[in-house]
Parts: sequence; structure tokens; C-alpha cells
Amino acid sequence: MAGAGRARRNAPPREEVLATAMSMIAERGLEKLTMAGLGREVGMSSGHLLYYFGSKDELLLRTLEWSEGRLGAERARLLTGPGTARERLAAYVDLYVPDGHRDPHWTLWLEVWNRSQNADAAARERQAAIEGAWHRDLVALIAEGVSRGEFRPVDADRFATRLRALLDGFSIHVAIGLRGTDRDHVLGHVREFVEEALPAVPPGR
Repeated sequence: MAGAGRARRNAPPREEVLATAMSMIAERGLEKLTMAGLGREVGMSSGHLLYYFGSKDELLLRTLEWSEGRLGAERARLLTGPGTARERLAAYVDLYVPDGHRDPHWTLWLEVWNRSQNADAAARERQAAIEGAWHRDLVALIAEGVSRGEFRPVDADRFATRLRALLDGFSIHVAIGLRGTDRDHVLGHVREFVEEALPAVPPGR
């Protein structure tokens, strides 16, 4: 028992474990991320990883939450920065869409959602919180654009729901490498949709 205590005290911070897991996904793919392999990278046994996380499902969800925290900070910086609402909406879309085939964050997101079919209510609530943060920021941005006359009047919540459904569908295609749906192609489609669906209000109206 004394040896186990020393191992726990010497274990790396959980954030380091999560960052390492994300790096392994980026470099080797999700299928190569095993508890034993991750343990070797951070100097822990697979048993100690299970002690900390309980299961691989929990490790993956924690890693996704960690990655989302970093994206959330970047999203907040973009959305509160200078520029018109339309320019900041373009930045939101750019951050949302995967970098390309096997984008590590989207690869992890797809795996966690696939596993969520058998997840408990608490885990599903945590996943919903991730989606909720993206949605609330988009609603606020659209509402701001409407209030400034940059976008035609729309129900911001309903429009955000539809736009995110479009983004999710395209993003999955990019992440899995579906032919004909590379990142630039998708960004062009979304830009065209936004221009058609959210035209500016003509002056004097």
C-alpha cells in the first residue's frame, strides 16, 4: 500500500494526462489510445489511470471537456473582439469546422457521442453542457447582429439551432474525410448560406 501511495503522490496532474491523451489522438489516432499506452507516456500504470478516471469512457469525456475548455477560451476571445457581428460569425464558423480529415478534437467528439448511447445521465448532461456553450454563444452573436441591423430579423435561438445542425453535418463529413467535402469547400457553403439567410437590413427600413 505504501508503494501505491507514493505512485499517486508522484502522478502527473490530471491536466497533463488529458493533454497527453489529446496529443496521442492527434499523432496516432484514437484507435491507438489505450490506457496502457497512455500510462507509459505519463509514467503511470493503466491501473492508476483507472483509479483516477474509472473507465476509458470517462477518460475520453474528460479529455473532450479539457479540449473544449481551450476552444471555449479561444471562442470567447474571438466573439468579444473587434469587428462586425458578421465578421465574428465567420470567425465562429472557422473555429467550429474541423481542420481536416481526422481532426483530433472532432475525432474525439465523434467517439464520445458514439459511446454516449450507453452513458449514464450525468455523463450525458456533461456532453449537453458542451453543446450548450457553443449554442449560447451563437445565439448571442446572432441577436447582436440583428439588433445592429447587420442581419435581418430572425429568432436567434431557432436560427442558431439550424445553423449548428448545418455545421455539424458538414463538420462530420470533413472529419471523416468524405470525398468532396474538404474544409475550404465546406466554409464556402456555409458562407454562402449565411449571406443568403442573414442579409443586412437595408438602410431606412
